[in-house]
Amino acid sequence: MMLITSRETKRWVIPKGNAAAGADPHRAAAEEAEEEAGVIGAVCPTPLGSYRYRKRRGNGASLMVDVEVFPLAVSRELAQWKESRERERRWFTLAEAADAVEESDLRDLIRSFASSQFKVAARRENILEAVAQKSGISRMFGWFQRLLPKQGNFFDLFEAHAKTIVAGADALSRLLHDGEHREDHIREVVERENDADEIIREILREVRQTFLTPFDRSAIISLIGSMDDSIDEMNAAVAAIDLYDVTTFEQEMRDMAAIIVDSTRVLSEAMPLLRDVGRNSKRLHELTERLVRMEGHADHIHRAGLKNAYRNVGQTDPMGFIVRREIFNHLERIVDAIEDVANEIDGIVIEHA
Repeated sequence: MMLITSRETKRWVIPKGNAAAGADPHRAAAEEAEEEAGVIGAVCPTPLGSYRYRKRRGNGASLMVDVEVFPLAVSRELAQWKESRERERRWFTLAEAADAVEESDLRDLIRSFASSQFKVAARRENILEAVAQKSGISRMFGWFQRLLPKQGNFFDLFEAHAKTIVAGADALSRLLHDGEHREDHIREVVERENDADEIIREILREVRQTFLTPFDRSAIISLIGSMDDSIDEMNAAVAAIDLYDVTTFEQEMRDMAAIIVDSTRVLSEAMPLLRDVGRNSKRLHELTERLVRMEGHADHIHRAGLKNAYRNVGQTDPMGFIVRREIFNHLERIVDAIEDVANEIDGIVIEHA
């Protein structure tokens, strides 16, 4: 099987692209193969399967893309082709090609060329694997190797949820700085919130079915609930921005978004430390104190932003002020929710350290 390198990251991928309106997908796939890999051959109209991955665009957004994969029997390799100076192409054995690509679904599709692996490729993913693939979360967590039937899988899920919050905050911040590509940034926040919901459902299932939990069940539910509130508010913020078609943002909004980004990264640092509360209690307390300080700073920025908005448009454009106030309030509630997470962590530290 032939693979090519991507233009930016130089990782091994298959040729792919968008089909023109009205074009047959398999013919579009053959055109992409010729342009990107310099190969010509017979392409099967029936897709072998599909996979999903996140594609990072030039504006910083990381969006879900669905790819249908069509098998093409190569009959001719061109010496020169459109993107020959931008990509490397190489023939692999099926096993080597499967190991070379990063996307797990694509890896299984490649293996499915061998009849012995067809059942593996056709097997339905469990919810954790689907969330990991859709969210772009690193497999370093070893979700599937470290499922513990007696103690559950809570720490991996906490950390995964924190990563969706970080990604949502990054997308929200880009939205407030990049009105030209607002649709992409809005879409990414919505997708991240959906991924977080999948993780929440898995955690609640673990709480119901696990005999021995690392913390009190109510503490687990409160912790993940407050985490989920933060990304829910991000979703609400971008929904308001989309509804009112807001394209310009006050500096105070951007400052609050910067606090949100920083606080989510602090939160992401804190989550792995919960695996050993006793040993990490001091550092956890330092991080939660920082989150509380950032929330206080955000309150000051929120009040200043509302005051400036009222002075600038309150008398001349009451509806404009109402819209700005709603966005400010959503941003404040995001920071408040992250402070709630800090309080939940402090409660766990007090109980277990």
